Amino acid sequence: MKKILFLSCLSVLAWMGISCNSPQQQKLQPMVKHVVMVGIDGWAAHDLAQAHDIPNIRNLMANGSYTLHKRSVLPSASAINWASTFMGAPTELHGYTKWNSKVPEIPALVQNNHNIFPTIYSVIREQKPEAETGCTFDWDGVKFVIDTLAISHWEYIPDSYVDINKNCTIAENYIKEKKPFFYTAYFGTLDETGHEHGWYTPEYYNTLAEIDQVIGRLIQALKDAGIYDDTIFIITSDHGGIDKGHGGMTIEELETPFIVCGKGIKKGFETPDVVMQYDVPATIAYILGIQQPQAWVGRPVMSFFE
Repeated sequence: MKKILFLSCLSVLAWMGISCNSPQQQKLQPMVKHVVMVGIDGWAAHDLAQAHDIPNIRNLMANGSYTLHKRSVLPSASAINWASTFMGAPTELHGYTKWNSKVPEIPALVQNNHNIFPTIYSVIREQKPEAETGCTFDWDGVKFVIDTLAISHWEYIPDSYVDINKNCTIAENYIKEKKPFFYTAYFGTLDETGHEHGWYTPEYYNTLAEIDQVIGRLIQALKDAGIYDDTIFIITSDHGGIDKGHGGMTIEELETPFIVCGKGIKKGFETPDVVMQYDVPATIAYILGIQQPQAWVGRPVMSFFE
């Protein structure tokens, strides 16, 4: 009787141990071999109702999962929120507090061996040192929040605000040549348009339509590279805007889209879950089978997955 009771207790404890593990701890196998993320600076979720010429974005939403209510961390500005996009944590932990922060104004609570808060790139490099990773961007502020020492290839592309095709062509070539494990293509043109002409103006929607064409070209690049079927494609943003600015606490400034499409992702699903800026890298890590560091507070959006 005592032996049976003992074995029963062991079984219960074992079950408790398994059930108490987080999804990140349970799953270490990648869902796909590649993740490509398009970062669109200044893309407000509030604009989608009036955006008509975006067939590629609409197709990704129809064939993937998404939220239009992902919230930025405060202040609702670029460096702060791109830091959270790559670092899985809010302002108080990573320490970036201004739109153009190059170093944390508040000391990061945790630092990796490159003296920066752990990023998705540094975590990948630690766990999969041979993985090809990349980041191309047309705003130089991005390089201060990605941990460039941990990335296989990064490139700042000046003046591509004027010619978005320059940025896109470099991204296409990189995808086809390197077939990266994880890659971010960042575009700052929409934010520039918002500051110059205003959010939700005809010029703003025209720029979004141009970015939609870029997204179509990047999807085609994945097909040309022969990796489309084993890639999850993500689109996200850092903040929205109102009038000709951002940084405040309005919903128009705080809510941005988060779209995930590819193998193992529910189709046409709009999640009711709460999603924050720092949940983006946690979701990427989960997809790629990467254990996220304890310092991250982001959670993968589990409802996206089949």
